[in-house]
Amino acid sequence: MKVASRSNYLVKTDDLFKTYKEYHAVNEVSMTINKGDIYGFIGKNGAGKTTFIRLLTQLIEKSSGNLKFNAVNKMKMGAVIEGPVCYPYLSARDNLKYYAIQRNIKNKKRIDEVLEFVGLANVDKKKVFKDYSLGMKQRLGIGLAILDNPEFLILDEPVNGLDPQGIVEIREIIHRLNKEFGTTILISSHILTELSLVASRYGIINEGSLIKELTSEELAEECGRSISLKSSVASLTIQLLNKNNYQVEQKDDLIVIKAEKETMPAIAKLLFEHNIYLTHFEYREENLEEYYLNLIDGRAKHD
Repeated sequence: MKVASRSNYLVKTDDLFKTYKEYHAVNEVSMTINKGDIYGFIGKNGAGKTTFIRLLTQLIEKSSGNLKFNAVNKMKMGAVIEGPVCYPYLSARDNLKYYAIQRNIKNKKRIDEVLEFVGLANVDKKKVFKDYSLGMKQRLGIGLAILDNPEFLILDEPVNGLDPQGIVEIREIIHRLNKEFGTTILISSHILTELSLVASRYGIINEGSLIKELTSEELAEECGRSISLKSSVASLTIQLLNKNNYQVEQKDDLIVIKAEKETMPAIAKLLFEHNIYLTHFEYREENLEEYYLNLIDGRAKHD
């Protein structure tokens, strides 16, 4: 008899609810985080991200629904939520030593490995956490979260407030954790342009509900590609484009065509042959931030 292979998911929720009196902070969320994902978790303030993360980390109890972890043994999870929890008058090494004792980590080399991995191995030993830069504090927070080699890591706003160099350092740590150790990572972030550089999968939450879940490849397919133009005769231009099976929309004084960049020469030729002259002609492709805002705005208009 053939034994079925284990499912690829690491974390799965089905119809997960967290209710406070009449308010659904998390509303019927069914989400799948697969092994090896860097999962970008997107939503505005108050959308339900933090409550959902607290449910995942089991800091709060669910009201109803299912939360499942697909691990051989009890899954190791690390998290940095609302900033690192460190002792202000201890150094990076001493903070790690303290937590290693608390977690019964016997491997004495592990502290050196973590300090090296997060780029804090050469920090002045006399310097304590309270005197660290924000980037150093955030890297130590990640170091504490990965001390016992978690299978699943949750990072809540990991680059918030960091300078460009600090953002790059955190990005490199995230990539290395995922590629070198196979760590599955959930990242909640408001900085969507940065999130798009690391995430392989996305979940978008709004008003407590998961409204979209898609891979980075699916996002690339769904991101709007359009050509915007202005012409000498707008009404005739729209009529001509419609007649030639282009998807056309008028936005203020712009004519917007849903089409790939490669179609621009054919459109220009078509209009020129009918004595229509272009005064503006531009190709645009949505980024993650624009996709998210358009998705939320579209839902608001239909509610």
